[in-house]
Amino acid sequence: MTLRKFAGLGALLSIVMPSLAMAADEVAAPVLNSGDTAWMLTATALVLFMTIPGLALFYGGMVRSKNILSVMMQCFAITGLISILWVVYGYSIAFDTTGMEQGVVNFNSFFGGLGKAFLAGVTPASITGPAALFPEAVFITFQMTFAIITPALIVGAFAERMKFSAMLIFMAIWFTLVYAPIAHMVWSGNGGLMWDWGVLDFAGGTVVHINAGVAGLVACIVLGKRKGFPTTPMAPHNLGYTLIGAAMLWIGWFGFNAGSAAAANGTAGMAMLVTQIATAAAALGWMFAEWITHGKPSALGIASGVVAGLVAVTPAAGTVGPMGALVIGLVAGVVCFFCATSLKRKLGYDDSLDAFGVHGIGGIVGAILTGVFAAPALGGFGTVTDIAAQVWIQCKGVGFTVIYTAIVTYVILKVLDMVMGLRVTEEEEAVGLDLAQHNERGYNL
Repeated sequence: MTLRKFAGLGALLSIVMPSLAMAADEVAAPVLNSGDTAWMLTATALVLFMTIPGLALFYGGMVRSKNILSVMMQCFAITGLISILWVVYGYSIAFDTTGMEQGVVNFNSFFGGLGKAFLAGVTPASITGPAALFPEAVFITFQMTFAIITPALIVGAFAERMKFSAMLIFMAIWFTLVYAPIAHMVWSGNGGLMWDWGVLDFAGGTVVHINAGVAGLVACIVLGKRKGFPTTPMAPHNLGYTLIGAAMLWIGWFGFNAGSAAAANGTAGMAMLVTQIATAAAALGWMFAEWITHGKPSALGIASGVVAGLVAVTPAAGTVGPMGALVIGLVAGVVCFFCATSLKRKLGYDDSLDAFGVHGIGGIVGAILTGVFAAPALGGFGTVTDIAAQVWIQCKGVGFTVIYTAIVTYVILKVLDMVMGLRVTEEEEAVGLDLAQHNERGYNL
């Protein structure tokens, strides 16, 4: 009886255990969520919309009429160039976690491996996300749009004076040595340098805006001032384009920030809300600061304030509450106004379209204030319990990004200047880059 009993139990287990194992596999297997997938597809399109046509129009309206096509051409060319570099090796450098270990600083803390080069192993069935809920192909494209807009932002600092050929090579090298490594350090996960520090950067305050703003400042200094700056009037030729571009950036930024939740959830909803609040506050902050200082509010000013608010709330969007966003936006609008006007005039650098004054300064303001307003004690939704400690961590992240980006960008530019020259001739600059570099005109005579 005993032997029969155990034999019967064994037979029962032989039936039940495979069924339990199959059930466990079904629970553990990643399952695609159609709602998350739909939202991430939408967010990806919105972020690409920010560069083309959003940024192209925003910048295109601010340059002189003889350079509008050159700026738009640069935005389009960067979109194509970075898209290809991203799939060849950029995605792998930024997000391959090979060799990474939490708390251990090694080469892979700064620079991802090449296990995902040429998108090796990526198939329609590859699923990713916070809980493996949407296709990896969508995540790759979403992050690609961030990689596209970051170098495109730099264009605003050296507009109207860099050779198109030099611009392409600079952007390719800068993307490889600056953007992808910074993205890896901040966003790749345990073992990434700034991730392990605890730097809070929800959607790209350090990775995108400080990175691009500082690179733009270095570029405009290395190239030198435009011919005639600052005595020759260089007013924007079509502020209508700039306002339309700013509106497109404002709308597209919902994909930028709310999409960084990587799911259609409450975090995405709050990110959308705080993005709107901060942007509105910054637009008004810049407008009133300009009104008080110069006597009249301007369309260019409110458009710039909009972008300053969008930039500043980017690192904070996933962790701050509505009132924190209000303060961040207001501070960013006022601070960026004075840095893009008074500070620039005082220091004398020719940041053509205020890439540093808006993106660099706005990113720094937002990154530091994230450490304050992510605290639940101040209405945030982060895990910050020691505000002073988190602000110090944020400052470390800002400082590292500024120093790393400035040094590497400077070296790249100086080497390229020695090898091929960076700047167009005085005659080409006088004629305009549309005709000199592309043999086209963006305006009617």
